[in-house]
Amino acid sequence: MLDVAPTELLVVVVVAILIIGPKDLPKAMRFVGQWVGRARAISRQFRSGIDAVIREAELQELEKKWAAENERIMREHPPESLPAPNDEKTVESEADSEPRPEPPRSDAPPPDKDDDSEPQLPLDSTIAESGKPELTEKPVIKDEGASEGADKDAATR
Repeated sequence: MLDVAPTELLVVVVVAILIIGPKDLPKAMRFVGQWVGRARAISRQFRSGIDAVIREAELQELEKKWAAENERIMREHPPESLPAPNDEKTVESEADSEPRPEPPRSDAPPPDKDDDSEPQLPLDSTIAESGKPELTEKPVIKDEGASEGADKDAATR
């Protein structure tokens, strides 16, 4: 884009030092850098906008080509006429022509329909009388993770 030779760059630096001065040169360089960054951002945004417009135009052109090709294919190969979906006579005749599979036969007798009650489970006599289960023994809980020191303490008691 900008073709700057090293000698030209050296001349610009010397002139900047003489005109601006070494004291204000960093401020001036920062100011120039900010403006260059803004210019690059604007050019990048402009370029992306142009690219989007070009892509959109290409897509519209491709859509027109595809539509024309689709029309040509449809003219050369017209679709065959299909039966109407609500034609009941056609559906019935197709259903009658195919053999229907027989339902599987079971040798087991059918369940009694007169007995609607749920099956009863045998209950313990203690539960049946009071309605609440009763414990006959105290549950024993063993702590397998106990240390040996705890066993010695229990033995000495």
